[in-house]
Amino acid sequence: MEVLIVENGGGLGKIWADHVGRLGCHVTLVHTQSDAEELLRENAFDVLVINLNLHPHAGDASAIADYANFRRPEAKVVFVTSNSFFSDGSIFRYMPNACAMVPSNTLPSDLAALVEYHAR
Repeated sequence: MEVLIVENGGGLGKIWADHVGRLGCHVTLVHTQSDAEELLRENAFDVLVINLNLHPHAGDASAIADYANFRRPEAKVVFVTSNSFFSDGSIFRYMPNACAMVPSNTLPSDLAALVEYHAR
């Protein structure tokens, strides 16, 4: 199972990658929209984990999901967020490849289990 994580440059992405990797997934961690899009051009991923709150200089999370939907329509997207902007569930209307949205304080082991489930 191939997983792409797009997270800001802090240690949270590494923690997520470690937990997902322990479940047998091959994980690639990037920090920008351009890096994610470059990988999506060349590689297939089963699941993408994208922080909806990417730093402005890192790019746009919804643009990554949209690009993934175009290049890799079979890939599912798990969004992670620290705000309540899409708390009404509207993200599932706007992003057809969205399969989950969880708060950023979700336990890494729970996020890993969710990714493993959707990667099958």
